[in-house]
Amino acid sequence: QVQLVESGGGRVQPGGSLRLSCAASGSIFSIYDMAWYRQAPGKQRELVADITFNSNTNYVDSVKGRFTISRDNAKKTVYLQMNSLKPEDTAVYYCNRKRDLLSWGQGTQVTVSS
Repeated sequence: QVQLVESGGGRVQPGGSLRLSCAASGSIFSIYDMAWYRQAPGKQRELVADITFNSNTNYVDSVKGRFTISRDNAKKTVYLQMNSLKPEDTAVYYCNRKRDLLSWGQGTQVTVSS
């Protein structure tokens, strides 16, 4: 059974940075497009960044120029480098495939507050 384990969240001040990691197990990782999603309190989960199997990337407008998604297929890990964080980035962050979603992991909480 495939498991996704997110880590790296925390509390930072506006303008700060965090690097999230997502480790996948039990599947052929390299052939799948992967994505980072987030869910803020009272809001629906949204896709914020995705990366194809060959590392082409896409971002939602609100994070363009601030977030960078990357992957290491040998480690079965996807990363999200988040810079210039804003209070509106506060959410639980999850990774998953972009299509054919797996069971969701526990996510990692990101809180941006002064």
